[in-house]
Amino acid sequence: MAGKADRATVVDMGEVIRRDESPPENPEFSPAEIGAIAHLYRGEVYRCSVWRTRLDTTTNWAVVTLGVALSISYAAPDASPLPLVLVGVLNLFFLTLEARRYRYCDSWRIRFRTVEKNFYAPIIDPGQVCAEPGWRQQVAQDYVRPQFRISYLHALGRRIRRSYLWIMLIQLAAFLGKVAVHPTPVTSLDEAMTRADVGLIPGEVLFAGGILYLVAFSGLAIFSAIADRKDYLEKDLPYPDAIY
Repeated sequence: MAGKADRATVVDMGEVIRRDESPPENPEFSPAEIGAIAHLYRGEVYRCSVWRTRLDTTTNWAVVTLGVALSISYAAPDASPLPLVLVGVLNLFFLTLEARRYRYCDSWRIRFRTVEKNFYAPIIDPGQVCAEPGWRQQVAQDYVRPQFRISYLHALGRRIRRSYLWIMLIQLAAFLGKVAVHPTPVTSLDEAMTRADVGLIPGEVLFAGGILYLVAFSGLAIFSAIADRKDYLEKDLPYPDAIY
C-alpha cells in the first residue's frame, strides 16, 4: 500500500512506465473555501462598482459645470468668455480626481476578472477552459502587497478618451463661437483677439493656452491608446480587458 501511495503507473503505447507521484501544485478547494471565494468575489465586484460610480460622479460634475458656463457666457451680448476658461481649470481638477479613482477601480477589476477567468470559467466549462498557472499566488500576493496595475498618466489618458476629450472639444468650440459670432460676427483677427481678452490677460495668451490644452489632452489620449493596443497584442488580452 505504501508503494501505491508513493508510485504511479502510466500506460503509454503498450509500455508500463513507473514514476514518482508528486502532489498537485494547487490542491482542490474545499467546499468551505469555495464559499469563501464566492463571497470574496462578490466583495471585489461591489468595491469596483462603488469606485466606478465615483468615476461617473466626477464626470457628471464636469458636464454640469460646462453647461453652467455655457449658459452664463451666452446669456448676454456683453457677457465675458471667462466662465468657459474657468470651467476648463475646474475640469482639469475633476480629471485628476477621476484618474486617481480609476487606478483603484482598475485594481479591484483585475482581481475579480482573475477569479472569473481562473475559478469560475473552468467550473462552467472544464473541457475548454484551463486555469492559468500561478493565478492563486498572483491574487494572494495582490492582497498581501497591493499594487496599482496602471500608471497615473495612463489612467489620465483613458479617462480623457472616455469622456474628457469630448467635454474639452465642446468647451473649445463654445469659446471660439463666443469670440467669433456672439453677439455679432467678427470682421478681423484683431477684433477676435480683443473679444477674447479677459481682464489683464490678452486674447493671444488665452488662445495659446487653448492650443496647449488641446495638444496635452490629445497627447495623453494617444499615449494611453498606444499602451492599450500594445497590451492587447503582446499579452493576448480580451479587448474589453485591454481598454477598460
